[in-house]
Amino acid sequence: MQKIVPHLWYDREAGEAGELYTSLFADSAILSRSTIGDTPSGTVELLTIQLAGQRMMLMSGGPYFKFTPAVSFLVACDSNEEVDRLYTGLHGGPVLMPLDRYPFSERYAWIQDRFGLNWQLMRMGDIPYEQKITPTLMFTGAVCGQAEEALKQYAGLFAGSRLGSMTRYGDGEAPDAPGAVKHGSVTLAGQQFAAMDSAYDHGFTFNEAISFMVYCDDQAEIDRYCNALSARPDAEQCGWLKDRYGVSWQIVPTVLDSMMASGDSAATGRVTQAFLKMKKFDIAELARAFEGA
Repeated sequence: MQKIVPHLWYDREAGEAGELYTSLFADSAILSRSTIGDTPSGTVELLTIQLAGQRMMLMSGGPYFKFTPAVSFLVACDSNEEVDRLYTGLHGGPVLMPLDRYPFSERYAWIQDRFGLNWQLMRMGDIPYEQKITPTLMFTGAVCGQAEEALKQYAGLFAGSRLGSMTRYGDGEAPDAPGAVKHGSVTLAGQQFAAMDSAYDHGFTFNEAISFMVYCDDQAEIDRYCNALSARPDAEQCGWLKDRYGVSWQIVPTVLDSMMASGDSAATGRVTQAFLKMKKFDIAELARAFEGA
């Protein structure tokens, strides 16, 4: 099972977004689609999708958070034609970097789709890759210059992790400081992530619109990740937390998925009401709620 799953928060467009994304990428499908009622956001739609072989969760949770370029998804493309096809299919918002040739790629663009989600479309050329879509974190503002520190912390936390390549800014690339990370990569629990520093005055940073769900098999694992990652106790709610860089995570028990997919509406309602009261998930308490004990 995929250990870390990107979680995307939409207003009411999660279903539309999931249908669009899965239509554009091979090895993609909507795996599940459900609703949860009686939440602070009202009735919430949840989708689990497979996108180019990787799981993502999409949620229609209301107009509380907006996507920013602080988290984008880098798509490894095999040809100029694939870049152009995805550009046409996804482009629906501002263009951050126009479709063109760049020193690092023969064909590349950074765009937003019509839901505000950011995509980097890159012809890989001779650059080998193992993962089609890579979540990419941009460290800006108060956390600019901390990309390398973050990647090292994450790599030290998740089993099966390793740091990858790291390219750095040099002299004459102001406002970015020499030595800051221009592009860095890390493999966390077998999944690839990327990060960069950017000292420009972007006016955005990380927020809850994109979080990373970490699936845990037992309470000890939940406790370990929560203790290691949480840096703001006031941000802890329903398994959500924020780390020292402002990145949002959800530390969730693996068993929760089967509880919510049981088809027993009374049991899932009890579980929902139980976890809405929690900061850190308590597996034993969720099990009691599911059984009606």
